Formats: sequence, structure tokens, C-alpha cells
Amino acid sequence: MKSNVIWKTNSQSQLSLLPPSYNDFVPEHHPVRIVNSILDQIDISSIERTYKGGGTSSYHPRDLLKILVYAYLRNLYSSRKIEQALGENVHFMWLGGCIQPDHNTISNFRSGKLKGKFKKIFNQVVILLAEQGYLSLKDIFVDGTKIEANANRYTFVWGKSIKTSRTRIEKQLKDLWRYVETVYAEEEQKPNQPDNFKAIDPNEVSQTIDKINRALQGKDVDKKVKQKLNYAKKNWPKNIAKYNSYEAQIGGRNSMSKTDPDTTFMRMKEDHMLNGQLKPGYNLQAATNNQFIANYTLAQTTADTATLIEHTEDFIKGYGKPPERLTADAGYGSDENYTYLEDNDIEAFVKYNYFHKEQLDEKRGKNKNPFAADKLFYNDEADTYYCPMGQPMDNIGSYVRKTATGYEQKIDRYQAKNCIGCQLRSLCHKSKSNRIVERNHKLVRLKARAKQKLLSPQGIAHRKQRCWDVEAVFGNIKHNMNFRRFMLRGLDKVETEIGLIAMAHNLKKVSLAM
Repeated sequence: MKSNVIWKTNSQSQLSLLPPSYNDFVPEHHPVRIVNSILDQIDISSIERTYKGGGTSSYHPRDLLKILVYAYLRNLYSSRKIEQALGENVHFMWLGGCIQPDHNTISNFRSGKLKGKFKKIFNQVVILLAEQGYLSLKDIFVDGTKIEANANRYTFVWGKSIKTSRTRIEKQLKDLWRYVETVYAEEEQKPNQPDNFKAIDPNEVSQTIDKINRALQGKDVDKKVKQKLNYAKKNWPKNIAKYNSYEAQIGGRNSMSKTDPDTTFMRMKEDHMLNGQLKPGYNLQAATNNQFIANYTLAQTTADTATLIEHTEDFIKGYGKPPERLTADAGYGSDENYTYLEDNDIEAFVKYNYFHKEQLDEKRGKNKNPFAADKLFYNDEADTYYCPMGQPMDNIGSYVRKTATGYEQKIDRYQAKNCIGCQLRSLCHKSKSNRIVERNHKLVRLKARAKQKLLSPQGIAHRKQRCWDVEAVFGNIKHNMNFRRFMLRGLDKVETEIGLIAMAHNLKKVSLAM
């Protein structure tokens, strides 16, 4: 029986009089055309100036930049895979004009030439997209997420461990000297004590050990003490030098990884090891609008609270003015942040701790403890609180409290005159003396203003939008783009890498909108 199937002609060996152009294989609205068109409009003179000239010819930085951005848009992060794509993928061939830089050239451009210069290029692209109506720089939504660093997970350095090790060496130095005093006491002599037992400087530690050795010279010394001194002379000075180096690298943080000293150990939501261990990472802060990334910064702290001011300052530096409105969740609600936003005339829709709990309690009709400090009546003119029994609580002074970031808060203290015999005392407070209440009046005012804004129709709309605006961006980066771990090491290089991710995300959004 004959088959009626008609097979299409294979023209593999057919020669063309006019070879087809790569342009014929790239659809009109393909993402690679978006990358090419946008980056052709950007000023990259800051990168061009880094080339010295002379010698052999160089690949143009604009071509390499296009290749890198498009590679990140296609979830290609390895320089070797990008090199392979340039020889196999017709879209890469069209974009690069058939240039074929090797993986070393691509890697050196990404970690070297772009370092410290990519942010201005990113800002130019965002401004261009804002002018075309894709996003607005007046209204931003801020949130943070942790991304694992390219660092060994088991090369921990903890700030507290360094202090503990120093203290241990100091104690052992003092113990060794006490042994010297015991030996001399038997001979009714008194040795000259070393000037310093502090384990801070390697040379001073070495001099202290030498002085102990000289004091014991010619004496009948216990064998274990000799072994201890030999070990101390060999190891303690270099250990102190190592601790000094670690402390300089850690700075104000509490941890780092030896393989990437800029990282901090953090708890990751995307725990691929499923063991709950802390892992070295960076805290990515993003400001978005219409699911486009308007700004990004990397923090080395685990808490979001201390990152908002630096992130907003970076936004202002990049665009010349602050946003008109900023929305963020409760992780950013603090006295310092509210004050900063108020001073810069930024309309803030920023939650504070227990905001949702307050709303839930009100919805359920659950009343707050009537004896709580914020439930007491306050007379602003007399600067006096009144306890539940109506007794005045006068201002007995104030003090200044510093936060971890160095921000100063003024705390006023109010004390009741006489709680003895009060029938409500057991419910009111547990103190043995008269009740004292501490209040940060500035924070109380800022929270009341924040609550009023959050509960307004505009505030409710902003809170709803924040969830699907900025959090959807993180979902796209981590799950669709499969970017959960950095390729590079060091804060400067990692900032370039997350910038490439942010630009790729934005240009992919543009291509989907067309």
C-alpha cells in the first residue's frame, strides 16, 4: 500500500546565491532587539575611558554590555556558557555582530570594567523607560530579600568568637604571670611585671611572653608551663594579627565568611539545604514601580530597618531628587526612618511593628490592656500622665538612648507619687516602688501619623499594591530567572551582578509589554 505522506524538502546542502542575513532570523519585537535598541541610546563614556589604547584592538564595551545584559535576560550567568552561546545562538550572533570574545574577556569586563560604573548606566535606562511611560519615579515600593553569596558556608568568622579568643589569651597571659610570681615568692623576690596583658597588638603580646620567659630563666619551671610558653610564643602573636585582620574586615557586623569577607551570615527563606543553617549572603533592597526595578542596593545587615535611609539616599543620588511617595512594610518602621522621610518631604506609607496586630484586635473587639503605657491619659500642656486611679504621674527627667545606627532618641520618664495601698497595683505594675513610665513622644507622634496615613483610602491602596509590586519582582528573579546565588565575590562585583539582573528584569518586562 502506497503512503500519501508528502515530506518537506531538506535544503541542507543547497547553496544560496545571496546568503540570508541574521536579521531575517530575529523577530521584530524579540527581546534581543529591545536590548540592542535601549543600550544604543545610553552614554557609556565612563567605561570607554577605562581603556588605555595602544596594542591590539579591543572589543567595544557597548557590544560586551549588550551581550551580558541579554545573557542575564536569558538566564545565562556563566561566562563560559555566554561564550558558547555567541558561537551557537543566532540571536547572540546578531546582537554581537558575530564577535566571539572568550570567557576570560567576558568575565574580566563584568568584574573589572563594569565595577563601580554600572549603576549610572542602570539609572539612564530607568530614566529612559520612565520617559516612555513604563514606570514612575514619583511613587516607589521598597522591600528586601536575602540572596546567598558565592562563599564557603563553613568558613565562619564570628565577631563574638574573636572577642572570646582575645579574652582567653589575656587570661592565660595573666595566669602565666601569676605562676612567675609564685616561683619568685618561694625565693622571697618580686619580679618586674609586664606593662600590658591586653591581647591587642601582636608585638606587645610577643614582648609580654619574652618577659615571662626571661623572668623564668634559670628557675625550676614546671614542664607544662614550658610547653605552654613555647606554644604561646609560636601561635599567639600570629593569632592576634589574624584577629585584627578579621575585625577590620567585619567592621560593625557580627559575622563574615573567609572566602568572601564582605558577606554576612543570614537566614535564607530559600533554604535549598533544608537544614535552617545560617548562610553567607547579601540583603538586596529594591525600589519598584509597576513591577519595574527603579533602584537597588546591597546591604550587609540582616535587618531591613537600617537599610532604608541609605537606599533612599542612593535613589536621590541616581535621579537627583527623592520620590514623592514611599511604601514599605513593618520591617522599615522606626523613629529614625519616619524622621528621615518627614525631613525629606517624602509621603510615607510605612507600617510599624504590631500594626497588623492592632487592626486584628480591633476587628475582633479585643481591647488592649487598659494599664498599658499608651493607654494612660496624657495632658500635653502639663506634661503629665494620669494612672488608672487618676493619680498624676509627673515628669522626673529624660535621657538619650542611642540605636545601633547611632540615632539618638529622647526618652521621658514619668513616675506616680504614691502607689502604696492602691487596689489596682497588682494589675497596674509589678515594680516594688512607685510606677515609672517611659515614653518616646516623638515616636508616638510619628506612629500616630503613620497609622492615619495607612488607614486612609490612599494608604490602603498603596499597601495592597506593595504586595504584588515589589514581591512579584523578587519572585521573578529567584524563580523565573533562577537567580538564587551570586556568581562573583566581593561587594563591588556583586553590586554589578545584581545590577545586570535588575536591568535584564526591566528589559524583559518591556519586551512582554510590546
